[in-house]
Amino acid sequence: MDTRTKFAGLDIASPVIVGSCGLSTTMQGLEKMYKAGAGAVVLKSIFEEQILFDIKKNAANYYTPYETFGDSYDYIANHIESNALEQYLNLVRNAKREFPMPIIGSINCNTFGNWVNYAKHFQDAGCDALEINLLYLPFNVNTSHDDVQRLFTDTIQSLRRIISIPLIIKVGSYFTDLAKFMQQLSWTGISAVTLFNRPASWDIDVDARKIVHGPIAGTPNDIFMPLRWTAILSKKIRCDISASGGVYTGNDVVKMLLAGANSVQVVSALYKNGIEHIATLNNDLKQWMERNNYNAISEFQGSMSIKTTQDVSQFERIHFMKYFSEIN
Repeated sequence: MDTRTKFAGLDIASPVIVGSCGLSTTMQGLEKMYKAGAGAVVLKSIFEEQILFDIKKNAANYYTPYETFGDSYDYIANHIESNALEQYLNLVRNAKREFPMPIIGSINCNTFGNWVNYAKHFQDAGCDALEINLLYLPFNVNTSHDDVQRLFTDTIQSLRRIISIPLIIKVGSYFTDLAKFMQQLSWTGISAVTLFNRPASWDIDVDARKIVHGPIAGTPNDIFMPLRWTAILSKKIRCDISASGGVYTGNDVVKMLLAGANSVQVVSALYKNGIEHIATLNNDLKQWMERNNYNAISEFQGSMSIKTTQDVSQFERIHFMKYFSEIN
């Protein structure tokens, strides 16, 4: 069975790719992923706050503010900024020398600003694509839909002027008009969207009366949101889809592909079962293809996507009535 396919214009040996996580921060981890059959790896995100914090921290050791050094301030700051990125970029360079699989850089951000200029460093280091995790939570009552759309479109347009490698936008599900918004994003010339990012969860310690971290790892139940929206969007947007969330088994991979995903990201399943679990997912995918007489992913990918808006409405209504109104 041939599991080779394309994602974001890249040739990948398998639709199973490793999502951004701490497992992809070393050459040893990347080697295990390659040997296990990962189609591609999204490196652990570098945060705009992390870089800016490093600049500020290191700058305090070497110089006083702009008033003292004048124009040389920017030169020194840029030098420190480059050093903060160097370890990450060296990982990209080394990985590209050693492993013939796509390496996708990742930047996690929630603003539009100077961090956009970092993207060129990722391309120059050898990244095959760049995933921007634009984490937005609509908590500000003074922020309008137009403000949010402007943040995304301005960011994308600026990045496309700077880099020529495929651009992937990782988004959340917190949009009242998600279908229309994703369609508009796909018109900007991006190569793919990743559905969905996972905001940090939090909880309340009722005895200490303080905010604490919620669960960090995803669960198999997380699959239903990206599965639904992959099926809804895959025939309606002009870019590829990478489905992320709740993928633990080979059947989960098959479901996402049937819904129309071009790739499937795994993270939590690897923390639970080890990086070698990638091989299990690939083997299960091949066995399913063999049982169903498919020789290539293109023969079944998207075959269970929802083709029209009317189909979506009817599908949702029928299943709602079936499971919540006890209609047989």
